[in-house]
Amino acid sequence: MVAIVGRPNVGKSTLFNRFTGQRHAIVDELAGLTRDRLYGVTEWRGRRFTVVDTAGLDRSMARDDPGLAVLTAGTQQQARLAIAEADVCVHLVDVRAGVTALDEDVANILRTGGKPVILVGNKADSPANPHYAHELYKLGLGEPLLISALVGTDTGDLLDRIVDELPPPSEDDAPATSEELRLAIIGKPNVGKSSLLNALVGQERALVSPLAGTTRDAVDTLVTHGDRTVRLVDTAGIRRRGVVDTNVEHYSLLRALRALERCDVALLVVDAAEIVAQDRHVAGYAVDAGKGLVVIANKWDLVDQETRVDPGFLKSIHEAFDFVPGVPVLTVSALEGRNVGRVLDAAAGVAAARAVRIPTAALNNLLRDAFLAHPPRHDKGRQLKLLYATQASTPAPTIVLFVNDPELMHFAYGRYLENRIRAVFGFAGTRMRIVARARAERDR
Repeated sequence: MVAIVGRPNVGKSTLFNRFTGQRHAIVDELAGLTRDRLYGVTEWRGRRFTVVDTAGLDRSMARDDPGLAVLTAGTQQQARLAIAEADVCVHLVDVRAGVTALDEDVANILRTGGKPVILVGNKADSPANPHYAHELYKLGLGEPLLISALVGTDTGDLLDRIVDELPPPSEDDAPATSEELRLAIIGKPNVGKSSLLNALVGQERALVSPLAGTTRDAVDTLVTHGDRTVRLVDTAGIRRRGVVDTNVEHYSLLRALRALERCDVALLVVDAAEIVAQDRHVAGYAVDAGKGLVVIANKWDLVDQETRVDPGFLKSIHEAFDFVPGVPVLTVSALEGRNVGRVLDAAAGVAAARAVRIPTAALNNLLRDAFLAHPPRHDKGRQLKLLYATQASTPAPTIVLFVNDPELMHFAYGRYLENRIRAVFGFAGTRMRIVARARAERDR
């Protein structure tokens, strides 16, 4: 996990958007606009890692407004939690403004964190613009790197530095063996995650003494499902009850992201009576990380009988997560034990679908038939042509197409090809990536 930190309005959200390739964070000249942490997944040089966009560390933002003071104190604490949980911190400074007292305060916080820190001077958009790069050395954080998050100048060099500073992949980061299935129970607060955990452990009657995980104070729980070992990743945070402090809830989300990095399939627990946008966001974190997904519509016992038998109600739950084709949605009452026995079966099914390997010959035959059945549109007299296809050797299903020109690969046509592949090989409950590459990349 990588945390982007710094005082307000130095370009943290712009850099976050540059890394993730999507405009998740609102970018504005108004300082302190990032009220909460935003999360995204970045892949560079074969390493996938989570990026956290934090609120600006500035106590003076509260001024005389008591309500704003409470909000500011919360966002400052969340930023510090992100720093504590990160493997690498990127300290962003506005190189055009030089080093301020707030920059020095942030540097002092980072120095006490015991984490690798990369000092970055942002907004170096043009060599012709005056800037104060020499002042960055006074922060005592080593050699600074000058970039422009807005234009993208030297952001690749920054990603190289980040990957070099990340800890080496551990055994828990490697793909799980066929004998072990790793699951992470995730979801917003108060949806019954701890009840589901207890129901799963109690039902299997094979609770093993908690094992220390790789993340800080994380604890895994092992159960047996049939002839297979199931590792419930980082259950320590899930067991805690009565959590009412907002900052602790945000810390739990950080823990969930850590757990996602180590799991094969995420069990997303939602309140069956009320699916909200946050549920979809958490599901998005899971699929963006390349993990399988099972949706657990919990508290089914609290849904009235008339609503339960309405086909449109269950359909609406499925539609809320339709961006993950074929995702299993289970109606469960963890408290009463209803349908809990189906949870591990569904997770094992998604894990098996995620692990499907398509023979290269079969994949090429399928895609050539798809191209013949529905040829790509011409673009300025040119047409996309498939030369060769293969499935990448990655845990998340990734299909690599070698074509005459990747720019001719339209999003809608990629979705069409994905649907043709899924119709034959499934991949239910997991996101599929289709990557177009030029012929020269295959030749190399």
